[in-house]
Amino acid sequence: MDKITFVTGRLAERALRATVETMRAEFERSVATLPISVAALMTTSWIAERLVLPEGTTKVMIPGLCQGDLGILESRLGVPVIRGPKDLKDIPAYFGRPQERPGYGAYNIKIVAEIHNAPDLDRNALLARAEYYRQSGADIIDLGCHVGRRWTHLGESVAFLKSRGFTVSVDSFDRQEMLAGDEAGADLILSLNGTNMDIASQLHARVVVVPDAEGGLESLARNVTSVERAGLRYIIDPIINPLNFGFAQSLRRLMEIRDRWPSADVMIGTHHITELFDADSIGINALLTGLAEELGVRYLLTTEVGHWARGSVREISIARQLSAYSHAMGMLPKHLEERLLVAKDRGGPSYTTAELRELQREIHDPNYRIFLADGQICVFNAERFVQGTDLGRIFDQLAVEEPSHAFYLGKELMKARLALALGKSYMQEQELHLGYLTPPPEPTTHTRLTQRLSRRRGRGPRSPGKPS
Repeated sequence: MDKITFVTGRLAERALRATVETMRAEFERSVATLPISVAALMTTSWIAERLVLPEGTTKVMIPGLCQGDLGILESRLGVPVIRGPKDLKDIPAYFGRPQERPGYGAYNIKIVAEIHNAPDLDRNALLARAEYYRQSGADIIDLGCHVGRRWTHLGESVAFLKSRGFTVSVDSFDRQEMLAGDEAGADLILSLNGTNMDIASQLHARVVVVPDAEGGLESLARNVTSVERAGLRYIIDPIINPLNFGFAQSLRRLMEIRDRWPSADVMIGTHHITELFDADSIGINALLTGLAEELGVRYLLTTEVGHWARGSVREISIARQLSAYSHAMGMLPKHLEERLLVAKDRGGPSYTTAELRELQREIHDPNYRIFLADGQICVFNAERFVQGTDLGRIFDQLAVEEPSHAFYLGKELMKARLALALGKSYMQEQELHLGYLTPPPEPTTHTRLTQRLSRRRGRGPRSPGKPS
């Protein structure tokens, strides 16, 4: 049995050990960590001067970005040396094994999903919204109350959702609403500060403590002391301000809170950013979730009011898994998860016009194939080769008259145009990759022609699409 020694630097050691341990035991393996932080900065001559092989090593793998002549190492070590992939996550695939990530999917962060304007919803609508959030990954359903208008049936709504198995929080500063929710069995009450702290002794649920308006950390410290005296379990929310309205100061305050109360549970509201920023919520939620994981923030409060923020609960649910795994394994949160790559993706197989012209010479039927090549849409069969970016001009040159064929080509050309605009991969008859929003795949057909092209290029089979 081979014994392979994997060479790395200090920063990647933990991730490399975890990666090689996921592979089947068809060979023995060991990890040699050399005295350098970044493995990519090593050269073969530098490694040769420092590497001492474990007894019984039959082969050595160095990082793919290491420069230099492998012969130097082989002469010095007396065993074969291979240059591995550029990214250590690809090592299992290098050995022909699917990568496994034991533990991926676990998370540390709980999602508190607010039902905005909950008093305006009847019982059925409230239940439907709560179910939607639960299916999206929410752990706690937060009932957002109105400011200045009391919800007289709040207690009944809390009890109703509790009877359906939900963990429920009440989001209000109104004393009567907070007490009614608490009496009905709410699991969490937010929020307490100096304006309503007088009811702390009457509450039984866990509470969220916030600073007073313009009160800063000192008011937060007073409020935390008050709820501790009342014997309440609590979560600290330092209040994250919107961008351009104190966001940077909020981050500094958040770090100060973590230093001041290192063991306290902390909550931040991601909706203060996603709902108030003309940008897709996906990347913002991913970044804020990663920040929360790094700082030990265990609760994220969010909403889905703005159309651009729809899906925020699912996005955070995915991001918390990615962030937890990355943090635990000491790996960058890269090349681990594709569900958050919605508007853009990693890219995929690319072709040149010359390669497609070569493929066309092998075609002897009238069925159209559609590819992207050299920044254009290419459509061809045995007789025609049309390329460009103007869908109308492309379609006019295809001479298609049969309605069903015209419909099919129109649909595929539009998908190809979207992929070209977004920089996405396009594969005929397959849905565009839209991350967690990707629709289920449609039935596809296959031919030998694109499989032949893929084999020549060292890729797996691809679908050429439906005959037109």
